[in-house]
Amino acid sequence: MKRQTSTQLGSIKSTLRDQICSGVMNQRQKLPSERELSELFETTRITIKDALVSLETEGLIYREERRGWFVSPERVRYNPLSRCHFHQMIAEQNRIAETRVLNVRSVLATQEYARALQITRMTPVHIIERLRFIDGRAVLFVENCLIAGLFADILAENLAGSLTGLYARKYGYCTQRSRFDVVPTAAPLHVARALNLAAGQPVLKICRVNYNQHGQIMDCEFEYWRPDSVVITIDSCSD
Repeated sequence: MKRQTSTQLGSIKSTLRDQICSGVMNQRQKLPSERELSELFETTRITIKDALVSLETEGLIYREERRGWFVSPERVRYNPLSRCHFHQMIAEQNRIAETRVLNVRSVLATQEYARALQITRMTPVHIIERLRFIDGRAVLFVENCLIAGLFADILAENLAGSLTGLYARKYGYCTQRSRFDVVPTAAPLHVARALNLAAGQPVLKICRVNYNQHGQIMDCEFEYWRPDSVVITIDSCSD
């Protein structure tokens, strides 16, 4: 029975993969419901769900909370070492980018922020939460944490554009180097809601700590990507 189920699961995945990769199903097209697929393949919804989750892991499909499953668009290439800002990166790949500022606030650094910023005393920080879209689909939730003492009055600025550019224009800071941690994780509730995911669905989390030209940590950012939307490409020769 287990072997039969495994063979059936592989057959379902292969059929759906072929439908997607051959272009029978287009990017962003909605798949039939799990009930409809179970009837089509004459199997249980549990087996269908296992097949869909496996294809989601491969990046071929994605799900949206209460809406169902869809064919994934082509992934964008992202080189974290590049100084290119998000909108430029997406435009260079002939895609359309959009950024919305969701929330800004000033707080004392919590444990996660303090650890990333390597601060050991009570320190005020600015938090900027932004949601980023590619071709109209929300794919990236970004949480920037700035050491408040370095960025007076920054929350009054337009924060939908490049923060790196704003740092240079208003404060004279340039990013001399960055440190990265990349880890797959479960989406926190506020991130899941913004990306239209179920709480706990997998996301790709990138923590970037930025140093200015004086060797001083000035900010960190936590990026939460829909994992089907991006491929990390490290190119040390990029500007």
